[in-house]
Amino acid sequence: MEASTGTVLYEKNADEARNPASVTKIMTLLLIFDALESGKIRLTDEVVTSAHAKSMGGSQVFLEEGEVQTVETLIKCIVISSGNDASVAMAEFIAGDEGAFVQMMNERARGLGMNNTHFEDCCGLTASTTHAVSARDIALMSRELITKYPEIFNYSTIWMENITHVTKQGSKEFCLSNTNKLLKMATNFQVTGLKTGSTSLAKYCLSATGRKDGVDLIAVVLAAPDYKARFADAVSLLNYGFGACRLYRDEAMPQLPSLAVTGGVEREVPLAYAGEFTYLGLHGEDFSGVEKELSLPESIPAPVEQGTPVGVLKYTLNGTPLGEVQILAGGSVEKAGYLDYLKDAAGRCFFGSCKPEQTVVQ
Repeated sequence: MEASTGTVLYEKNADEARNPASVTKIMTLLLIFDALESGKIRLTDEVVTSAHAKSMGGSQVFLEEGEVQTVETLIKCIVISSGNDASVAMAEFIAGDEGAFVQMMNERARGLGMNNTHFEDCCGLTASTTHAVSARDIALMSRELITKYPEIFNYSTIWMENITHVTKQGSKEFCLSNTNKLLKMATNFQVTGLKTGSTSLAKYCLSATGRKDGVDLIAVVLAAPDYKARFADAVSLLNYGFGACRLYRDEAMPQLPSLAVTGGVEREVPLAYAGEFTYLGLHGEDFSGVEKELSLPESIPAPVEQGTPVGVLKYTLNGTPLGEVQILAGGSVEKAGYLDYLKDAAGRCFFGSCKPEQTVVQ
């Protein structure tokens, strides 16, 4: 999948739900970054490890009950070392308990259109056969994480880093080592992440992200027979994707004028683009011939709400439509009332536009 457009370049059994093992943690991380964005939590907040979090088996960073770590440290523990204990600690910190957090995970999945997904824990350690996600759904949540919160790459590209455990027994260093061995493999693209997973039920899983020539791709592999196969398959997928596509991104969008408003307390409203324009070419297109057409009305009537669509910027290549970007009202304008018209008339008179002509006697 190409990240900016969501275009799927290759798929096989993409909608077959399988146990994703620790790739589950991509959704856990997505909810953590959602909470950071909303201001519910901060990177510097301190999180206390519960007995339940400490009891997690599998991959862990060996947090002790009562141990305190910051949110940012626990993010590193989840991303780099796939810590099950760190995942549960963060789930409890955000939602109160893991069960409530899992409900949030499933709600977020539905909002992303992940139609073949059902989460039952926050770390993927469960042996339940009904805890399952399809490859397409993993790509969807990976795309949401890396496009909405690109700062995840600050963590997913760390190869090794030490954290400090401070417990009743004293302080000791613990080395986090990244489970994503792609980071040290020789590739002709930049490896940027994202998450590995493996259990006896799930076998070997991976959501791998890479970047080349401004293009970000996501490769998802589920149920590989061994860890070498999942990495080899991911590299093959990413190499195929980077060879097959070119991305057009408009980095010089036309400057927008203000738009006239009729019957409003303000006579015009500023405009803004709904976002940037990207187009994924799959046939070696030459994008030097891309043409743009700005389509706007002469005016719009009040009231105007900020964010209201008022026009489009259309893109074509050799007469073929590529797509468009909506143009939105960049502010709000209330409808003018009787007093507003009086004030406007009075203002015009004050500045001379409606003064009576003077008679000069000679």
